[in-house]
Amino acid sequence: MPQKKPPQHKKPPPSEMIRVPTPLIEAVKDLSRLHRLGHTNAVLQGLQELISAIDSNSDIDFGASGEAIKQLALRLEKLESRDKNDSDVDSLLKSVTSLEQKVEALTTRLVQMEGAISILGQRQVSTPTRRQAFNYHPPQLELQPFTEENLAKRLAATTETIRNYRESKTPKEFESWCLQRDPGGVAWRYQKDGLYHPIK
Repeated sequence: MPQKKPPQHKKPPPSEMIRVPTPLIEAVKDLSRLHRLGHTNAVLQGLQELISAIDSNSDIDFGASGEAIKQLALRLEKLESRDKNDSDVDSLLKSVTSLEQKVEALTTRLVQMEGAISILGQRQVSTPTRRQAFNYHPPQLELQPFTEENLAKRLAATTETIRNYRESKTPKEFESWCLQRDPGGVAWRYQKDGLYHPIK
């Protein structure tokens, strides 16, 4: 007698919304309005001008940041050099979203590595040694605001746990809870933009 298969639940499709840095919100609103009006070429031209403006004002030091940032820079240069008639707005937005997710993942990984180095440094200080090794102080990374999903990964919790805790507790209690769970000892505050911001 054949066995019945358990019902499979379909996962909801991932959100196609992208997060935009606050300084770029107005420019993205203008580009979105042009796109809705059917001015695709104008949208592409505006995106290229925006990327060029950002690139020309960039003062990133690629030497100290490593190979991952160089690869991201090369990818951005390829996006800029595409022929605007051949490129399609949807694929461009997906590429930008993909890059943003990779940068967030890289940031999370760097924070985890910094936490591990810090823990190793504390262990080394607490164990007396005959020779004093030089103290390595990793550069302090400036944490960016996190989405609920990325904060859940950082705090080793589920998005539901974070949402329920934030909604059922006072902001101070939520920040204290985050501080206790965060590997880097950082408190997090939920803002009106829908992101969780680190508290310094």
